[in-house]
Amino acid sequence: MNARRVLRPEADPDHERAKIEARTTEQWIDEGALRAEASGAATRAAAAPVRSSRRARHVDPSTSAVIAGAARDAKRAAVLTERLGHAQEAFERERFDEARRLGTSLLRELPGVAAIHEVIGLANYRLGRWKQAAQELEVAQQLAPNMELLPVLADVYRAQRRFADVEDVWGEIRAASPGAEVLAEGRIVAAGALADQGDLKGALRTMGKASPAPKRVRDHHLRQWYVLGDLNDRAGEPLEAARWFELVAAHDRDFVDVGERLRALGR
Repeated sequence: MNARRVLRPEADPDHERAKIEARTTEQWIDEGALRAEASGAATRAAAAPVRSSRRARHVDPSTSAVIAGAARDAKRAAVLTERLGHAQEAFERERFDEARRLGTSLLRELPGVAAIHEVIGLANYRLGRWKQAAQELEVAQQLAPNMELLPVLADVYRAQRRFADVEDVWGEIRAASPGAEVLAEGRIVAAGALADQGDLKGALRTMGKASPAPKRVRDHHLRQWYVLGDLNDRAGEPLEAARWFELVAAHDRDFVDVGERLRALGR
């Protein structure tokens, strides 16, 4: 919500982020519970399936319980829970302004519900409102720490060039030893922040632990390999860049612009 990272210096940042970070946002919502597994500053994932506007997404039971405890009565709790579901639905369908508006209206009565701050933060993130995204995601983390949200928060800091904060979050991710996808997304953001500062060697060292031969290739593997190809290309290592891009293409020839990158390298 994510969110996104390794940018070619001559390219428009938002355009490059959009290409590198494509296809990740649909994973942020699981049965209505917002989860930021991967992110980028201008991620543009495929639109979610159309659902009836009369049906809200199912809100996570733990969040529903928090709302029930904060609302004045059961009837009001049901209304507020439904509104949060609609905010999550709007986010999933990439109606980010609507998601932000719906979430903000809920804060008047439910300032202590992490999921509300999360959906507002992610909507601001997708809209490129970095300061507002950081504020809301920080509150969400304070209320209910969520490891899967950290790569998004790190990427918001990266977009603001708050590189020390990116490193702090990356350290927190490493120390927690999360799942492979969260670790991969954190690594990509951390490497991108180093590359933004001109430290391509440091970025490559950060990416160096990406596995070239997992038992099952997933989207985050392709994204890491693409980033490794991009970094090596920028570092003047065309053979190594081609090796990583070819690994991506072997599994998905249409991933981002990998075919174009290989042609530019004479492959």
